[in-house]
Amino acid sequence: MAVSKDYLLFIQDQFAHFGEIQIKRMFGGAGIYHQGIMFALVSDDLLYLKADDINRVDFTAENMPNFNPGKASKGMPYWQVPAEVVEDRHLMAEWAEKAYQAAVRTKKK
Repeated sequence: MAVSKDYLLFIQDQFAHFGEIQIKRMFGGAGIYHQGIMFALVSDDLLYLKADDINRVDFTAENMPNFNPGKASKGMPYWQVPAEVVEDRHLMAEWAEKAYQAAVRTKKK
């Protein structure tokens, strides 16, 4: 679950249209926060966004896997972001907003 400094800098740039983020290294990866709420993570230089029943369809429609560090049989509620989204700042902002809203909804429960 390693993450390179260069990839984190790239991801930080890609979130420019979404808004201010904070990146915190943890367990060899990194958590990505907006307004104090974790809505994304990076592991092995792959970006995963938070998903719930509302935005999960975006990930499943693209056949993207959810984050599974190997211990949980179902994985975690973070899903890998398609490369074309990671490369496009406007798409990234749209997907990030949906992930942030999923994180807010989850936190309220």
